[in-house]
Amino acid sequence: MSIALEQYIRTIQDFPKPGIGFKDITTLLKEPQPFREVIEQFAAHFAGRKVQKIVGIESRGFIFGAPLALKLNAGFVPARKPKKLPAATVREEYQLEYGTDALEIHADAIQAGENVLVIDDLLATGGTAAATSRLVEKLGGKVAGLGFLIELDFLNGRRHLSRYEVHSLIHVASE
Repeated sequence: MSIALEQYIRTIQDFPKPGIGFKDITTLLKEPQPFREVIEQFAAHFAGRKVQKIVGIESRGFIFGAPLALKLNAGFVPARKPKKLPAATVREEYQLEYGTDALEIHADAIQAGENVLVIDDLLATGGTAAATSRLVEKLGGKVAGLGFLIELDFLNGRRHLSRYEVHSLIHVASE
């Protein structure tokens, strides 16, 4: 029996700035059953993809990506902000509303031909997930899919990810 995960997500208005309705997942994480349900739903959906690595996007993607990697018998790779990883990295920049940002993963984290699943907590505009997918491909990996706990449908982030299968557990139609 599935749990209605939406009831465990708290919206904090005007955080981190006015006009933003921040989706707080800590209310889900503190409860073992809905947290477990997230991992089970992702695992069930992506089970047939022969995933060898899961890339979790900093930082909340780590929370879901690591236990999902164990569940799918895959390795876990963190995608981090620049200068956070100790060994040689590959880097991918992406556009923000004002300026750019970047993500890095270790250059030896993914082998050519590996099936890689990208996981994060939230799909908004899609820039971060698209950059992470490009990192996977730079290393010769194949993006087997992208998984998100929450998708803000009204921001149409999927348009940047149209080459990939995107699976979201919770859809938010409007702000």
